[in-house]
Amino acid sequence: MNTNHDPSHVMVQPAGWATPKGYANGVLASGRQLFVGGQIGWNAQCQFDSDDLVDQVRQALRNCLAVVEAAGGRPEHIVRMTWYLVDKKAYVARLKEIGVAYREVMGRNFPAMTAVQVVSLVEDRARVEIEVTAVLP
Repeated sequence: MNTNHDPSHVMVQPAGWATPKGYANGVLASGRQLFVGGQIGWNAQCQFDSDDLVDQVRQALRNCLAVVEAAGGRPEHIVRMTWYLVDKKAYVARLKEIGVAYREVMGRNFPAMTAVQVVSLVEDRARVEIEVTAVLP
């Protein structure tokens, strides 16, 4: 079933599996691949405007999207995301707010996603780091 707005990207869902919420189990895509390095929740001048997790998620997503847009892409071209979080409990507790921030930036594009908790990130104030892969037509 293809729920993305780009016909070159098709979500892959094994028969009989429960439908994932907010992500895809797999995405089949064709086109040029763009690998975006990990983006954290600081602004274009590499300064943090907030230490709040949701604010940093929103900014990290904006940063990822800025790189994708610089290559000529749009949110629906993002086919994979990996989230590195310093506090899994904070992420789970604020998942509804994070979902709102996600949709503000990414719309209703739900790529294949992985989220893991890490001991720390290179930037001490960073609460999250997100890397993406996009496939542009």
